Amino acid sequence: MVDRDYMKRAIELARNGEGWVSPNPMVGAVIVKNGKIIGEGYHARCGQLHAERNAIASLTESAEGATMYVTLEPCCHFGKTPPCTEAILEQKIARVVIGSRDPNPKVSGKGVEILRNAGVQVEEDFMRQECDELNLVFFHYITKKTPYVVMKYAMTADGKIATKTGASKWVTGEAARNEVQRMRHRYTGIMVGIGTVLADNPMLNTRIEGKKSPVRIICDTKLRIPLDCQICKTAERYKTIIAYNEGNPKKIEQLTKLGVQLIHCTVKNGNIDLNALMKYLGERGIDSILLEGGGTLNDSALQAGIVHELKMFVAPKVFGGEKSKTPVAGIGVKEPSEAINMKLKCVRQIGEDLLLEYMMR
Repeated sequence: MVDRDYMKRAIELARNGEGWVSPNPMVGAVIVKNGKIIGEGYHARCGQLHAERNAIASLTESAEGATMYVTLEPCCHFGKTPPCTEAILEQKIARVVIGSRDPNPKVSGKGVEILRNAGVQVEEDFMRQECDELNLVFFHYITKKTPYVVMKYAMTADGKIATKTGASKWVTGEAARNEVQRMRHRYTGIMVGIGTVLADNPMLNTRIEGKKSPVRIICDTKLRIPLDCQICKTAERYKTIIAYNEGNPKKIEQLTKLGVQLIHCTVKNGNIDLNALMKYLGERGIDSILLEGGGTLNDSALQAGIVHELKMFVAPKVFGGEKSKTPVAGIGVKEPSEAINMKLKCVRQIGEDLLLEYMMR
C-alpha cells in the first residue's frame, strides 16, 4: 500500500460520520508504521472524540515514528474535546499527511504550524479535492454562517414532477426513493413550501431505522397549514419550523401548542424572503438544508441564489401534458443566455432511474 491507499481509507472512515457530526466536519484518520496500519478512527458524533484521537485510542502498538493520514488539518484548540495536535505530539508521530485545509479561524494553518514547530514532517493538500468533497457543507457554513442548500427533485424524462391532476406518487422507483431517505439523514434540515404540504400531506421524516430525521422547515407566507396535517400532528416528535408573514393570533397560538416553532419573516415578491430565512436558520445551527420544494419554492430559491447543489432524479417515463407540473415554475427567462448555469458533478444509475448531480456555478 502507498500514501494514496492510506488516505483513501481515511476518506472511507470519515464517511461513517455522515449525518451525525453536524455542525462539525467529517474526518477520518489512519496511523501507519513500517507499512502496516496500527490505528484508525473517525469523528463519529458532534461532541465526541475527533478522528485523530480515536485513531490513537485504537493503536495496536507504539506510534513513535509513525505516519498519520488525516482528511482535515488537525485542530489545535480546546472545544468540546482537547486539541488533536497535542495528542499527535504526545504519541511522537513523525509525519502527518493532511488532505483538506481547515477554514475555521480557530484552526486555519495553526495546527500545521504547531506540528512543524515541534519537528513533525507535515505534508498538506494530499488528495485535497477528494478530501474537500467530504465537507462542502462544513466549509460553506463555517465561512458564511448560512445553510448549504441542496435542491432535490424527481422528474420524468419529459421534465414533469406531477401529472396534470397533480398526482406525483410515484415518479421514481423504490431504489431512488430509498436514496432520498439517506439524503434526509445526511442534511440537518428539510424545506418545502405550503403547496407541497397541502398537495401531499407529507411527514418529511427519515424512514430508515437507525437514521436521524431532519428539522422540518415549511415556507408558508399566509399560514395556511392545516392543524390536522401530518406535519402539525408530529411536531412534538420532529422539530418543525414554519416561516410565515401573515397569520391570525389564534392559529399561531394553536400551532405553538402543537410544538411548532414559528418564525415571522419578511416577504420578497410575495413570498418568504429566503435570504433572510437562511440567515436566521444559520444563526440557529442549521448548517444544511435538503430543499424538496415544488416549482414555486424551487424558483424562489434559485432566484434568491441560495442553492449550492442540485440533485435531480430522472425516471424512464413520460407524463406529457401542458398543465403537468415542472420542477421550476415562475415566469422563466426570456433568452437562453439568461439561464442559471450549473456544472455536472456526476451521474449515477439508481435502480431504473438516473441521479444527476450538479454544482451551481
